Amino acid sequence: MYDGTAELAAGPLLFARGADEAVCRVAVVCVTRSGDPAPRIVVPDGKATAPLRLATLFEHDVWRADLSLPARAGASYEVNGRLHPIVTRFEGDTALAFVSCNGQENGDEARSHEDRDVMWRRLWSEHQRQPFALLLHGGDQLYADEASSAHPEVARWAELALDDRPSVVWTDEMEEAVRFYFFRRYLDLLRQPAAASLFAHVPSLMIWDDHDIFDGWGSHPPALQESPVALGLFKAAREMFLLFQLGASEAHLPGTCPDRSGRSFTQAAHFPGLSVILPDLRSERRPDRVMGETGWSAFDAALAQAPEGARRVVVSSVPALGPRLSLVEALLDFYPGQQQYEDDLRDQWQSRAHRAEWRRFLAALEGEAVCRRSPVTIVSGEIHLATRGTMECREGVLIHQLVASGITHPKPPRALGLGLGLLSRLGESPLKGRKIRLRPLPGQNAVYTADRNYLVLTREEGGWHAAWELEERGRTPALTLD
Repeated sequence: MYDGTAELAAGPLLFARGADEAVCRVAVVCVTRSGDPAPRIVVPDGKATAPLRLATLFEHDVWRADLSLPARAGASYEVNGRLHPIVTRFEGDTALAFVSCNGQENGDEARSHEDRDVMWRRLWSEHQRQPFALLLHGGDQLYADEASSAHPEVARWAELALDDRPSVVWTDEMEEAVRFYFFRRYLDLLRQPAAASLFAHVPSLMIWDDHDIFDGWGSHPPALQESPVALGLFKAAREMFLLFQLGASEAHLPGTCPDRSGRSFTQAAHFPGLSVILPDLRSERRPDRVMGETGWSAFDAALAQAPEGARRVVVSSVPALGPRLSLVEALLDFYPGQQQYEDDLRDQWQSRAHRAEWRRFLAALEGEAVCRRSPVTIVSGEIHLATRGTMECREGVLIHQLVASGITHPKPPRALGLGLGLLSRLGESPLKGRKIRLRPLPGQNAVYTADRNYLVLTREEGGWHAAWELEERGRTPALTLD
């Protein structure tokens, strides 16, 4: 028996890899201090590979083991003598949780965890009452905007005028400082008590968004986007995203990634009656595109792999159904120069620059819902508000979108929700004849709710339902999705 003399530096952190009626597949990631032994991982009545060292960095080792657990009640795994029960049976009644926006742009590390992690504690408490089978993360798991403070030259770059930023050279010293910043931030987040408990007991599926790199990544002009420092920041963010949000490395990508080249981190994990699809909307993003052809091929492959008839839960890091933001973009065109919110608007599917891709995305989802008779539910975050929407497809089929955004991000000013609500009244139909309607949460009056929140999806007696847990207003009534 393990003697407990070498404690983990962080972890365990579970990643979902799919399941069938007999076996549930997960990966477990642990971080040890260099020189400590590899974690001892045991699966009662199951299998565990020997821990693989994914990386050695900053006097720590990052390990991954792949587990196969029996799909039955009472399943568990053990790390260094500590037992962790998890849900492995996906047939019948099932509960999933969805979170996004785990931080804030400035001063996140300085916040009191008593206030910052209120909703994480509530989610952990709910799991203890009724365990979740999956934890879905919709982006901005890490707010890395302050990576620019990791080195004086990066800080100088961040303050330069746009056209001057390409002049700053990226050095080895800057790279190590930024890599250490990302590594330290991930370890800090993995150690937060309530979140750490969830990560150890509920397998996660994660996809990144801009703040996991820096604010607006992919939507900035070339002078910023293609500057040596911006590319260096992206490289460091990508390395740590692989380790701590995919449980992977460049040489050891998970089977949930259809693109084996690593250019796109689109993922697909399949379970009885359920497929979770997470398109990567950041790795290939540019001001004039959301995904490159590698990303689109991976997304199409992910959909094609999903069994016909199984519900698709599609995690779109930015909402796929939203108000007519192109009008706001047009208004900003009257003002010279780069506007403060221009990159935020360009981030959205509704941007004029992404109109053709938006149609392509929605048409693909309609094809799943109508042609393959597979119900589609989109879950999204990013906007720091909660809302929902529907798209009316052919043959009367309805696609639901559920937005839950900010598990820890402070709620925005009420005026933001009111303004977006006014825009939502204009309506939007990017696919001819398929009306998009934005609607209040169950039990709320306004289309957008400004309240920290998370989302719970449940399958009960074959029917799917959604409910939002709001920090100040409590639980919404359940919304029927079928």
